Amino acid sequence: MKISSFSSAAKRAIVIAAVAIAAVGAGWLWMQRTGTDDGLLRLYGNVDIREVQLAFRQPGRVAQMAFDEGDAVTSGTRMAALDARPYQEALAAAKATVRAAQAELDKLRRGLRPQEIAQAQEAVNQALAVAENAERNFRRQSELLASGASSQRTVDAARAARDQAAAAVKAARAAFSQATEGFRREDIAAGEARLAAAEAARAQAVTALADTELLAPSSGTVIARVREPGSMVASHNTVYSLSLDAPVYVRAYVDEPNLGRIAPGTRVRVRSDSSEKVYQGQIGFISPRAEFTPRTVETTDLRTDLVYRLRVVIDDADAALRQGMPVTIEVDTRPVAGGRINGS
Repeated sequence: MKISSFSSAAKRAIVIAAVAIAAVGAGWLWMQRTGTDDGLLRLYGNVDIREVQLAFRQPGRVAQMAFDEGDAVTSGTRMAALDARPYQEALAAAKATVRAAQAELDKLRRGLRPQEIAQAQEAVNQALAVAENAERNFRRQSELLASGASSQRTVDAARAARDQAAAAVKAARAAFSQATEGFRREDIAAGEARLAAAEAARAQAVTALADTELLAPSSGTVIARVREPGSMVASHNTVYSLSLDAPVYVRAYVDEPNLGRIAPGTRVRVRSDSSEKVYQGQIGFISPRAEFTPRTVETTDLRTDLVYRLRVVIDDADAALRQGMPVTIEVDTRPVAGGRINGS
C-alpha cells in the first residue's frame, strides 16, 4: 500500500511538473512569436534606400563626366554633359524659322504697301480709259454700219472689244478692293498657325539643348559611373547610378496576430547590428494585402505564415544605414492613459 501511494504521488508530481514546464514553454513561445517580453513588439526588416538610374533625355556623345563612385552630390549639381554643338545648331535653325514665320504674318496683317495700292488704282484708271475708247469705237462703227460705210464684221469686233474692256475694268476694281482691304482672315489665321508651329519647334530645340546637361535630381552618393567621355549614348542609357540620401526606409513585415498593435504614424525605434545608435522613425505604410514571409526577413516565425508588409520612415538617418542592412524595429505597445499605446 505504501508503494502504491508513493507511486500515485510521484505520478501526480510528474504530471504537475510537466504541466508547469509546458506552460512555461508555451509562454516563452508566445513571447517569441509576438516579439514582446517587456511590452515591446519587435519586428525585423532591411534598410531600403532608393536609387536613381540617371540618363540623358537626348542621344549624343558624352563630353564630360564630373563625378566618380563614392562622390557625394547635391540636388541640381551638373554631373555630366553631352556634346552640345548639334543641338545649338538645331536651335539656331529653329530661331530662323520663327523669324521667317513672324515676318510673313506681319506682312499679312499689314496688307499691301501704299505703292502697291496706288499701282492697283492706276490699273483701274487704265482699264477705264480702254473701256471708254472701246465704247466710242463701237458706237462709231454702229453708225457707219447704218450708212453702209462699215461692215457687220467690223461692228461685231468693236462690240467684243467693248465687252472685254468692261470686264477688264471689273477685274481691276476687284484687285484694287483687295489691295485696300488687305488679306483674308483665313490667310492671317494660317500665318498665325505657321508661327505657332515654328515657336513650338524652337521650344523643343531649347529643351533638347538643356537636356545635354545631366543634373542630380536630389542629394545622394554616386554608386556607379557607367559611361566615360567620348561614349555614344542613347536617350535611355544609364550614365550614373545615384543612391539618394533621403528618404531612408525600412522594409519590414508583421504577422496577423500583431497587426492590430500597430498603425500608420506609430513611433518606432530602429537598431542595427553595426552600431549602438538608436534611430527614431514612424510607420508610414502598412500593406492591405497579406503575403508569405520572404526569405530575406530575419525572424523566427514559420516561413509559411502570412504577414503584412510595412514601411518605416527613419527620421534621423545617417551614412551608417546602408542598402539592405538588417535592422530590428521596436514598437512600444504598452497602453497609456486614454486607451492609446506608447508610440502612437
